[in-house]
Amino acid sequence: MNLYKYAAPATFYPLAASLWPWFAGIAAVLAMAGLYMGFFVAPTDFQQGEVYRVIFIHVPAAWMGMFIYLVMAGYGVMALAFNTRLSAMMMQALAPTGAMFTALALWTGALWGKPTWGTYWVWDARMTSTLILLFLYIGFMALNNAIEDRRRADKASALLAIVGSINIPIIYFSVKWWNTLHQGMSVSPTSESKMASIMLWAMLTMTLACWMYSIAVALVRVRAIIAEREAGADWLQGSKL
Repeated sequence: MNLYKYAAPATFYPLAASLWPWFAGIAAVLAMAGLYMGFFVAPTDFQQGEVYRVIFIHVPAAWMGMFIYLVMAGYGVMALAFNTRLSAMMMQALAPTGAMFTALALWTGALWGKPTWGTYWVWDARMTSTLILLFLYIGFMALNNAIEDRRRADKASALLAIVGSINIPIIYFSVKWWNTLHQGMSVSPTSESKMASIMLWAMLTMTLACWMYSIAVALVRVRAIIAEREAGADWLQGSKL
């Protein structure tokens, strides 16, 4: 299968229409399974009690906030290197979802912090760098909408996404590089998990649900962006999808 042909909006538009319902359905099933495991099957934490269950939303949201920005940066590289319009459209489609997950991570983190630390917010390295990530998302969307020339807007937004991606390793390693209130990493690809297996499975299931949701929403949103940018194209006029 020639994947390069799907780099064109005309061929990707119908593909996105056929794929997004599948990703949305998978996301719904995984979310129900993950929430059930996290809130009804996983045991109560012996130190934090029931409040720890916010991690089944907080951690996947934080991971997705970082991951989506890296994906945007990757699309930014392709947009600048290969001048592909679809890459720029995908950046624009992903940004609101990334901002939503980052805001959700900050909000649930504040709810978790109040009973754990006694305050909703501290200028902790992890929390501050995550707040900067939210500002980067907002800045990306603002910049993209502020420039009328779409080519210039795409290039400027791609540069911001690429430069801003330096914040992602800062977020990830902040608990190692600085003394922070934020707890260390319970899940690491290089070491054994410190969590009970059912807690880990619930968290990973919710993460996969968020991932599937992000793909579904991005596909729906990019179709709207393609329809707006290619409004006068003959192929779009004849499309039934």
